[in-house]
Amino acid sequence: MRRSKAAGESMFEGFSINCMNDAAIERIHDATLEVLKFTGIKVYSDDALEIYHGGGCDIDRATSTVYFPSHVVEECIRAAPPSFVLAARDPKHDFVMGGKRVGFCNFSCGVQIADLDDGTIRDSTKSDTADVARLVDYLDQYDILDCPVVPRDVNQAVFPLHNYEAMVSNTTKHCSTAPFNFRLTELIIEMASAVAGSRENLRKRPIISADVCPQSPLSLARETCETIIAYARHDLPVNVLSMALAGGTSPVTLAGTLVTHNAEVLAGICLSQLTKRGAPNIYGSSTTMMEMRRGTATVGCPEMAMLGACVAAMAKSYRIPSFLAGS
Repeated sequence: MRRSKAAGESMFEGFSINCMNDAAIERIHDATLEVLKFTGIKVYSDDALEIYHGGGCDIDRATSTVYFPSHVVEECIRAAPPSFVLAARDPKHDFVMGGKRVGFCNFSCGVQIADLDDGTIRDSTKSDTADVARLVDYLDQYDILDCPVVPRDVNQAVFPLHNYEAMVSNTTKHCSTAPFNFRLTELIIEMASAVAGSRENLRKRPIISADVCPQSPLSLARETCETIIAYARHDLPVNVLSMALAGGTSPVTLAGTLVTHNAEVLAGICLSQLTKRGAPNIYGSSTTMMEMRRGTATVGCPEMAMLGACVAAMAKSYRIPSFLAGS
């Protein structure tokens, strides 16, 4: 069992980041509940609309909008487990998510790569996925393997299947995937079950998890919903990761962006919990600010670090494990 060092312990000397006190967290949470209840979330999946409706949410089918009563959101937060194991093919690499434990993974879903032989920038390939998987497997600093690149040299309709094959064939650590729709999700679960020995073995030791992204501002695509629903039904972890852009797809203020981000992630977690209470969820963030001159997402800017610290504080207050992207 791999157990990493703890972070965020109380300190009276040295350097630490205290981005929000309890009152600030409560204000962000209350503002989020107001957005979920009165503005709602656009949900583009009939199956998800039925699950939300059955769980006590109000549905406007003409606009595909879900309105969340505050008690439903609060109950779903409480239902999400505070910790769980991201199992690996080799149990010595099992990673415990939760509490103040901190782990690391590679950045994910690159579409180009700098060739190691000649330095040229080219489209990423399936062999690049395999190379990154072997590197992550070798380095002790990495705890899990996130979907590293999009292989551009295979059929793009099924590239997640190629990616998972290259990942699981070249690492003994936990693999996080991005399936994109219900059919691909079921096929990846079938592949992982074969690796684990059976679906029951996979349920007991989840060697895969999924990354899904709400579409800012305040919407969940059909593909996102289908992956959340399928993984919840199989007791597999889902990382609901918002990529809101301050000044682009969310308010320019960091507080406003944090409320938008929180609403999107909690909407996805609610879908998971209403599908199957107690399903493992990760509160994810790749939220940052938009560079106004070029219209690009700035990864590694101070604002991203500030938002990441606030997101971690919100997830900690909910007792849901968090995942933060950065440089």
